[in-house]
Amino acid sequence: MTIQAAIFDMDGLLIDSEPLWRRAEQAAFKKVGISLTDAECAQTTGLRTDEVVRYWHERRPWDAEVPGTSHDDVRLDIENRVVRLVEDEGQALPGVRHALDVSKRLGLRIALASSSPPRLIDAVLHGLGISERFELTCSAAHEEHGKPHPAVFLTTASQLDVPPKSCVVLEDSLPGVRAGLAAGMRVVAVPAPEDRGHDGFGRADVLLNSLDDLREAHLTG
Repeated sequence: MTIQAAIFDMDGLLIDSEPLWRRAEQAAFKKVGISLTDAECAQTTGLRTDEVVRYWHERRPWDAEVPGTSHDDVRLDIENRVVRLVEDEGQALPGVRHALDVSKRLGLRIALASSSPPRLIDAVLHGLGISERFELTCSAAHEEHGKPHPAVFLTTASQLDVPPKSCVVLEDSLPGVRAGLAAGMRVVAVPAPEDRGHDGFGRADVLLNSLDDLREAHLTG
């Protein structure tokens, strides 16, 4: 099928937000007695915030009945911290506008599908000055399952009224790559330097070092 739509991830692809997420998670979890290293935070890259909270509560339980320590309280604490950090420090990653321009030249419809909550999506896109480049945005926060489940990508395709096989996904995380493949979409992976050696990225249709390297043929096959 001809590619008709490009679906972009956000965190780690459009904005260097993963360090901000780590700082927010470390501060929020410290309040419930959990100290996380950067490497431990990396274990949950690409997951929704509620899934991150559940992940660590299952492994290092705290008394979530104490006021201010429920799963929802910790989730909101993390998300509030990330929004503030994005507003203060958020920077676009190399090649973002180039990738959007390449997609536009091909006449592709451009959407965003992220594990982040809608308010963080809005904060990032407005902060980077690229909100108008996206026809629509979808958050996995509205899905029963987050990535690597394909739900958010399938919802995005449905809202675009484009068959999944006519979509190309641009992702930086393994859960995102797996979600795109499970949705039956073409996948362009742009992992962080420290993640590029992971075998899972080899399943992507295209593997790039940076969005600066994106070419039309990478999107269309």
